[in-house]
Amino acid sequence: MSTDVYYITAEELAALGKDQVPDELQSSKHLIYSSPATLAFNSPGAQGFGVKRAGLAIPGSVMLLVAPGCCGRNTMMLNELGYAERFFYLLQDETDIVTGRHLNQIPRAVREAVEACEERPTAVMICITCVDALLGTDMERVCRRASEYAGVPVLPCYMYALTREGRVPPMTSVRKTVYQLLEKRPRKKDTVNLLGEFSPFRDSCELYAILKKLGIRKVNEISRCADFEEYQSMSEANFNIVLNPESRLAAEDFKKRLGIPSLEMTRVYQIDKIHRQYELFGAALGVKIDDSAYYEEALSAVQEFSEKYPERSFVVGEWLNADPFELSLALLRYGHQVPEIYGTITNVNFVYIKKIAALSPKTRIYTNLSPTMLNYDCSGCQADVSLGQDAAYYHPDSVNVPWNGEDQPFGYAGLRDLFEEIGSALKAGNL
Repeated sequence: MSTDVYYITAEELAALGKDQVPDELQSSKHLIYSSPATLAFNSPGAQGFGVKRAGLAIPGSVMLLVAPGCCGRNTMMLNELGYAERFFYLLQDETDIVTGRHLNQIPRAVREAVEACEERPTAVMICITCVDALLGTDMERVCRRASEYAGVPVLPCYMYALTREGRVPPMTSVRKTVYQLLEKRPRKKDTVNLLGEFSPFRDSCELYAILKKLGIRKVNEISRCADFEEYQSMSEANFNIVLNPESRLAAEDFKKRLGIPSLEMTRVYQIDKIHRQYELFGAALGVKIDDSAYYEEALSAVQEFSEKYPERSFVVGEWLNADPFELSLALLRYGHQVPEIYGTITNVNFVYIKKIAALSPKTRIYTNLSPTMLNYDCSGCQADVSLGQDAAYYHPDSVNVPWNGEDQPFGYAGLRDLFEEIGSALKAGNL
């Protein structure tokens, strides 16, 4: 048995091009290794805002998980987060899986779940797994039937790991689903929606202040909706701001059903790119945005860190609130070293790999999901800081900054907070 760990350098990968990414870096081309580094994000039903928790973003909703016991068991972890009263289970046995008889049981299970609630739920989300993906279940039809039987809206949530690399991955699908109950209302010029995450952006994010200066009085986020009526008020937005590419499908649906257009911005950590996004955002709205104060504040944080901790060595994982390749490029441009990156290659982030290759051609790129990572040995790489909990697994002696909290970073404030958090971690480690 080979003990080699697969990796490719940035310059080698850039030379191959985005259309010739090696099979070893594509999880659909080999067995998947669910290591302790990946268990929390490798499944669409895992920790954080996986499909199950994300599906409950609609205020007042409950979820019926239709799954074999092995798939439903890890849902119990969410009870610690206060979701115990919002989950119901319809467990499938072998006969259900072979015959599909559980489909006839779903409407009755939905009504039982509704009747078991102290307050009538606003919706029932049916979460289904790879079992029904393999069966080819028409869940839209099942949900319509259950809705008629139980007298409440019923929507499907697809926890299909098999479709993770398909046209509509699970987290893209659920980002559209949670807005399906919105009904068309007159639009208000001083109202916008932020689409992309299932937890709020940090209060310190300058985007809120910038929008206020533009005359926006109400900024809607599904995570901040206190009740179903406030959720429904998202239909009054003049436009949406898409802050995560996985919400593009939801934005298209907003436009088609509710007539609400969208603009898109991306979470990046290169300060010039943040500035350029605000320039383009202002141009789209026909205004000029003055972001100079936020720019200077973020730049000062980066410079202060780099002066105190020059040329630090970072290993960057993907279990964090960033694109690992864009963040790695930012760190290189700020004068630091990035010997290793653990991440998933996409057409979107390949552009960063080309630029990484120009600055640090020998940077090693690994995929967390490769079975060869069983043999990973960190002795050949010196790392001062690991970013992401997956990176910490590979470099247990490094100073770790998880950077995956539920309060979402964005823009200049996100960049500033990141470097302040890294600095605090290094100080605590006496490095």
